[in-house]
Amino acid sequence: MLNVSHVTKKYGNVIACNNVSFQLFPGSITVLLGPNGAGKSTLMKAIIGFLRYDGAITVGGFKNKTSEARRLMGYIPEMPSLYPNLTVSEHMEFIARAYRLSQYKEWAKDLLDRFELSDKSKKFGDELSKGMQQKLNICLGLLPEPKVLLLDEPMIGLDPHAIKELKTLMEEMRGEGKTLLVSTHIIDSVDMLWDRTIIMQNGTIRANVTREELKADGRTLEQLFFDITECINRRDITHPNAHTPGEEQP
Repeated sequence: MLNVSHVTKKYGNVIACNNVSFQLFPGSITVLLGPNGAGKSTLMKAIIGFLRYDGAITVGGFKNKTSEARRLMGYIPEMPSLYPNLTVSEHMEFIARAYRLSQYKEWAKDLLDRFELSDKSKKFGDELSKGMQQKLNICLGLLPEPKVLLLDEPMIGLDPHAIKELKTLMEEMRGEGKTLLVSTHIIDSVDMLWDRTIIMQNGTIRANVTREELKADGRTLEQLFFDITECINRRDITHPNAHTPGEEQP
């Protein structure tokens, strides 16, 4: 469903993403891990079409910047960007009109109920707390019911109830055959959700493994992460399916 092929993004002389390749399939949750500055957010913005880059990205067989691909994708950014003069309900209506959704009101109500925003429907964007802004940010990303959903640090700022609801919704989407890519540097927030993990450091992919492969290797996700990010010069600690710079990725 999502194919990233040899993507490189430079900011001047700084290489934020270096020859990144991977493929994600329907009905899966992939966790994109890495320390701050690893290139995760740059990669997410390249996939959604916000950045220019070298390489190729396709969604459902369509180039990611085409209208066909955009209809399939949803994006929940790390920092909410709300309109200060629109209310919560007006934000939902705005997204519905942008995506030309016709029967969305029941789903919109369900989302606002689940994230405890129904009683805030008449509040303006700049009247919401940071946590409420993030919950609305999530509702807006979920409203079009995308086939491929990108989530950039989605748990930050959420209360325990919202975290529980988001995880439940992610599991529901996986069960519906959708493809999710979750970028984070907080391993505990996604430890029980993932089917595949991609670990980045310094703009390159250091590991690309499934849960089953990691279980067979006898390591936890946390152990794999620290083995790679703290000992990147030791090739013997790398999982057989991990990728180092210059190696071809599947």
